[in-house]
Amino acid sequence: MIALPSMDLILYATALGLITIGLAGVVLSRHLFRMVLALVIAEAGANLFLVLAGYRWDAVAPIFTHLGKQPSMVDPIPQAMVLTAIVIGVGVQALAVSILIRIRQYYGTLERGVVAERMDAEIAASAGTRRDVSQEGPLGERPLPPLPGSPAHARGIEP
Repeated sequence: MIALPSMDLILYATALGLITIGLAGVVLSRHLFRMVLALVIAEAGANLFLVLAGYRWDAVAPIFTHLGKQPSMVDPIPQAMVLTAIVIGVGVQALAVSILIRIRQYYGTLERGVVAERMDAEIAASAGTRRDVSQEGPLGERPLPPLPGSPAHARGIEP
């Protein structure tokens, strides 16, 4: 006979699965909107995990009852924290989507690499320095030009 897993094990596995899927989406995605959606999925998993941490399977809701004996009650603190986290999360998501709309309007794309390249070019142009045009290395490994007013910039040293 096949033993079925208990409901709490299924819910904890679901919460950890959502967190894992969300973090993997943030790390592996190249599209900024998909990264925001992955962050929303990870947040849902974290909220589910917090609610499960305060839940007791044999308890009742934390409200006043007219029973003769006082029953065991579910801890309301994690529930209040999750409600607060949901409200804050919606605000952060709205801000992120509004920033993404502005990025799309300004740069014409939401591809992370393209947007980063264009931002690098604008930063170099606004600093009045020559932009490194080598495309061999990843973005984080390219040398940065010297800042205007620095000793290296005054000597004309190029990276």
